[in-house]
Amino acid sequence: MPDFSLDIPISFGHCDPAGIVFYPNYFRWFDRCFHSFLQDRAGGHRALCADLDAKGIGLMDVAARFPSPATEGDRMRLDMTIADWGSKVLRLEYTGYVGSRAVVEGHELRGMFVLREGKMRAGDLAPLRARLEAK
Repeated sequence: MPDFSLDIPISFGHCDPAGIVFYPNYFRWFDRCFHSFLQDRAGGHRALCADLDAKGIGLMDVAARFPSPATEGDRMRLDMTIADWGSKVLRLEYTGYVGSRAVVEGHELRGMFVLREGKMRAGDLAPLRARLEAK
């Protein structure tokens, strides 16, 4: 079961000249799904970072594969699952469905960044995990 889902109506502007979703849009939707999750669970990225004395919860890696095309007029459900809590890296997995058909499968690796000794560093994720799992 996903930790969070987002419904995305696919429009003409999301598609390339071939009429299928232009792949960078999936990465934008991954990011939007994660930030909507933070809004739902913790009042949003800015509020959460202020509470945790962090500069941001940033992207470290992202990848996707596209098992079948999505096109204008489709409605995609994007499911996000927290796959792994490392000490400094959070792995999120995404699957987008049109009906029961998977159209995108991907992941993000994110870290919580803090200033330490005047430099940006990956921070301990335990406080973030506790905050997000409290709801």
